[in-house]
Amino acid sequence: MKNYKEEILRLKKEKNAAILAHYYVRDEIQELADYVGDSYYLSKIGLKLDAKIIVFCGVSFMAECAKILSPHKKILLPNTNAKCFMVEMASKEDLLKMKKKYKNAKIVSYVNSSTEVKALSDACCTSSNAYNVVKNIDGDEIIFVPDKHLGSHIQEKFANKKLILWNGFCPVHNDIEAEDILNYKEKSNSKIIVLVHPECKKEVRNLADFVGSTGQIIDYVGKCYSKEFLIVTEDGILYELKNRYPDKIFHSLNTICDPMKSITLEDLHNSLLLEKNEITLEESLRESASKSLLKMLDLAVK
Repeated sequence: MKNYKEEILRLKKEKNAAILAHYYVRDEIQELADYVGDSYYLSKIGLKLDAKIIVFCGVSFMAECAKILSPHKKILLPNTNAKCFMVEMASKEDLLKMKKKYKNAKIVSYVNSSTEVKALSDACCTSSNAYNVVKNIDGDEIIFVPDKHLGSHIQEKFANKKLILWNGFCPVHNDIEAEDILNYKEKSNSKIIVLVHPECKKEVRNLADFVGSTGQIIDYVGKCYSKEFLIVTEDGILYELKNRYPDKIFHSLNTICDPMKSITLEDLHNSLLLEKNEITLEESLRESASKSLLKMLDLAVK
């Protein structure tokens, strides 16, 4: 493992490459990354980097987003098996059918979607900026695709807008049950603060002290005076939490996303060495998808 680390650092410098990693990937990958964050943070970082090569340690839609926004950079995905299950739940064909049914509706697609779906969308969003995107988009009827749980969470905040929810979900977060949290709190001798990702079901979110994206959860812990937390999302976030807040105690439900964990140091090394698994996109498709991602960046800060 040590040799891989040394070689990765050498190759990164030699090839003018940057490593971007999502909070859910393996600890040793996060340790080597130049930037670690949630989808929104990483999408902004990719635009600003001067690196010739970006190695994206996350699932495939994230690497595709980097290519959409930075077409002249070489984007590498270390392991092509790193695919988000939710992405497969929304197809271009089905979205066109729904758009035909709701002719006046805007389409807001979660970044956990295919490039083809993004190309049909008026704007994209992440879990951290979905509220601002929905609030600021010019339309009161919105097809929200593909995550029904994030969509229902955002719908609760708007009485004057109607979100038409897709029947998609993250299997990892969807498997978390309210009973899991209640049982954990019952076992605990202390007052545990419950932090929940919005991809979880409503009955799980209802038990939360705070609902937010991975980045928002990390920021919340820093502002909270409590010392003990139950983190209800993928366990990879614990690496950053423990590094940033060593004086606090974190519990989890052992929630693992296999695709996120599929990227190994060997994968990262080989991808850099051979510059393999490059992301390529058809130009007209990329241009259409870029409009929805750029619209997201605009609406998120209004």
